[in-house]
Amino acid sequence: MRLLPALIAAVLAAPVAAEPVNGLPAPDFTATDADGKPVRLADLRGKTVVLEWTNSGCPFVRAHYDSGTMQARQREARGLGVVWLSINSGARGKQGHVDGAGARAEIAANKAAPSHYLLDADGRIGRLYAAKTTPHMFVIRPDGVLAYQGAIDDRPTAVEADAKAATPWALNAVKAVLAGKAPAPAVTRPYGCSVKYAG
Repeated sequence: MRLLPALIAAVLAAPVAAEPVNGLPAPDFTATDADGKPVRLADLRGKTVVLEWTNSGCPFVRAHYDSGTMQARQREARGLGVVWLSINSGARGKQGHVDGAGARAEIAANKAAPSHYLLDADGRIGRLYAAKTTPHMFVIRPDGVLAYQGAIDDRPTAVEADAKAATPWALNAVKAVLAGKAPAPAVTRPYGCSVKYAG
């Protein structure tokens, strides 16, 4: 019984992952992309960066890719000099999980245009950002500060027509950052399928 107070104290002292906060530095990370190359967020300083959580088995994600809206937004953002990182935090054996070959096949099938497709099967990056859904979007300023987090748009459905007609909050946030302005809105509620973390 003497161990109980020490155990309780240890649990209470353990660090708890907090949700990232707009206006503060975005949590740094290093991940392997679909081609087996390391990608470190800190190395992208000086560029606006988009993080897009993805899962090809999720109907909400499928609506954005099947309608062509996700690819169009990726290309538009990249044409503006933005680095777009698609991140898959699906654990092995769970919906949407892919390895490098699977990610490359997914990119080809979707005609997707991310700068990198990052593999996060252990969920470390997803938990670092408290990513809840696919899609869940984050926009990071060139100085490394988080500027936007939340939904990709204002129509929380898995309907292709809605994806096409929606107000693209995340892309609008990108354009605001590029113009030196604060996104409005800067925080929205993400929608989609839950991220399929391990455990």
